[in-house]
Amino acid sequence: MSTHINSERLTASLDALGRIGAYLDEASGLTGVRRLAFSAEDGEGRRHVVAEMKAAGLEVTVDRIGNVFGRRAGREPGARPVMAGSHIDSVATAGRFDGCLGVLGALEVVKALNDAKVTTRRPLVVAFFSEEEGARFGTDMLGSAVAVGRIPLERAYALSDRDGKTVRAELESIGFLGDAPTELPKLHAYLECHVEQGPLLRAANMDVGVVTGVQAICWHELVISGRSAHAGTTPMNLRADPGMAASRVQLLLRDLVRSGRFGDQLRATMGVTQFFPGLVNVVPNRVVATVDIRHPDDAVLRLAEAELVEHYARIAAEEKVTLTHRQTARTPDISFAQKVRALVAKSASARGLKHQDIVSGAGHDCQELAKHCPAGMVFVPGEYDGISHNPREFSTPKQCADGVNVLLDVVTALAEEEGP
Repeated sequence: MSTHINSERLTASLDALGRIGAYLDEASGLTGVRRLAFSAEDGEGRRHVVAEMKAAGLEVTVDRIGNVFGRRAGREPGARPVMAGSHIDSVATAGRFDGCLGVLGALEVVKALNDAKVTTRRPLVVAFFSEEEGARFGTDMLGSAVAVGRIPLERAYALSDRDGKTVRAELESIGFLGDAPTELPKLHAYLECHVEQGPLLRAANMDVGVVTGVQAICWHELVISGRSAHAGTTPMNLRADPGMAASRVQLLLRDLVRSGRFGDQLRATMGVTQFFPGLVNVVPNRVVATVDIRHPDDAVLRLAEAELVEHYARIAAEEKVTLTHRQTARTPDISFAQKVRALVAKSASARGLKHQDIVSGAGHDCQELAKHCPAGMVFVPGEYDGISHNPREFSTPKQCADGVNVLLDVVTALAEEEGP
């Protein structure tokens, strides 16, 4: 391969963005990242990346949901562009690679082409999308979902966080309520380089993963209401305890997975349980909880969700509480374009990198863009069993460079293709 990215520059770029929103994790003593969507830290991170885009010669625009696009001119300005990117918002306990590798890796591709004085036939666009994590406003892939028309803009604007602050107001507060239309232009292809966020590639001693698609995902928010009572004076059989109902839902999730009725690939998590009033000697009167279920087959996930909802009603009746659920996110399984997958595998082989096909267990902006144009992903293995959403998240400079070099090859190949 005649063109390579600059690994040291990429590492320095990841470190610089990782310092924005950094916090000390007291449990581990490690430095993590906290850049929740549309927070002050996210605003600072956005301004940093925009400055880097402009320094690389990109023309930057911001759309009405805060998605940011940096465009590099091609030899044929009217040709459909190739886009690459990801997100820079984080969960509250993040590392510095999730999403950021995709954005800064795409930017490093542009810098490498600048260094080599290569202008591709098609324009290139480096993108980062808003609120991919769903950690603040409860809906993952929000910006990319709006961009492809799955979520209407006004509905997205009205979403609020736990403090009642809305997406629109928070975008405006950090200066990223853009004026560009949210509808994406016609794209030739979309690429995303991302850390795997799991243990498979590292365990198999693979250098990169050829991502075949993303499994189906469903999120519920549960509100369970009962009756507060004194913890010492109220007999157990006279209680209407929403905490007990929440515990039974969590055990139900484990039982659904262990039953085998949905195969061995169903995954289920209760990631949030909030008790009110939250006092040691008071039976709670309300619990707010979340449920996350996933499966590679959307039809199977729908069966599991239907059974789960039936059990909600039974548990509520038996515990003498009311339980309402709201579906906050629902994405079907997605297969990525065979052409893009083949190019990823071809590049990895040409660079002497060991690779294997892999299905993504996590959601990504790429699954939204796959409805709009041919799309695909390159996975990078992670150390420490691929832990992610955690300060221990780590991929080595070589692992990152391997993935971004493959990204460079695929982006360049796609950007030279003929056609509109």
